[in-house]
Amino acid sequence: EMMQNTGLLDLENRKGKAPGGYNTSINNLASSFIFMNHVKLHNDVVTLLHESGHAMHSAATRNIPWAQYLETPSEVAELASMTMELLTMDYWDEFYPTTSDLKKAKRDQLEGTLSFLPWCMTVDAFQHWVYTHPNHTRAERATAWLDLESRFDARTDWSGYEKAKAVEWHRKLHFFEHPFYYIEYGIAQVGALQLWRNFKEDPTRAVQDYRAALALGNSRPLPELFATAGAKFDFSEATIRPLIQLLEEELAALPE
Repeated sequence: EMMQNTGLLDLENRKGKAPGGYNTSINNLASSFIFMNHVKLHNDVVTLLHESGHAMHSAATRNIPWAQYLETPSEVAELASMTMELLTMDYWDEFYPTTSDLKKAKRDQLEGTLSFLPWCMTVDAFQHWVYTHPNHTRAERATAWLDLESRFDARTDWSGYEKAKAVEWHRKLHFFEHPFYYIEYGIAQVGALQLWRNFKEDPTRAVQDYRAALALGNSRPLPELFATAGAKFDFSEATIRPLIQLLEEELAALPE
């Protein structure tokens, strides 16, 4: 309400407005400015919730006096935003009054979360291949990408679009502007899924842990920040398999 009343939410699309969406912290106000282009799509709802997670992070660190501790690592910054997407799903009927629209929105979120993880692994592995093979040719680069696609996305049928598949990596901005920055999203997503699981078991405790972790800013090592939030900083099969099973169960439980 404070952000809305003080002009810190610029949400609607308008002629001449820059594209995209982001959250900018205003630390001396313990607040944020959220910028986006809402055009009545489901993705706009998720964007607002995502950026609101970042805004929650800014508000939670209001009592930290050291600027260095306000610069949170990406893995925790995105943990704040990705968790907000998942924790709010039970309240999306505020946006979607009909059961069919609500079901489609939740399915989109769960399927997107599930499919994001192998895509994140593909992007990260490709970046490592590119920089460890500095003398590679264009053809070798295409082959390397196709090999990774076959490994992490074996179920998509690209028949008739093989040429497009070989250059699909062009659509990922990070390759061109933010080298070696993407795995952080995968780390944060695994953490967010754990917090969501906690929320389904004990909502009050899960929110308390979430807010406690955000309030630490960057004052603790990354594994400790995850532990405070109620998540393991671990990416083994033992941690990830139950989370994927939970996603699959939630998808199966959605009404037809």
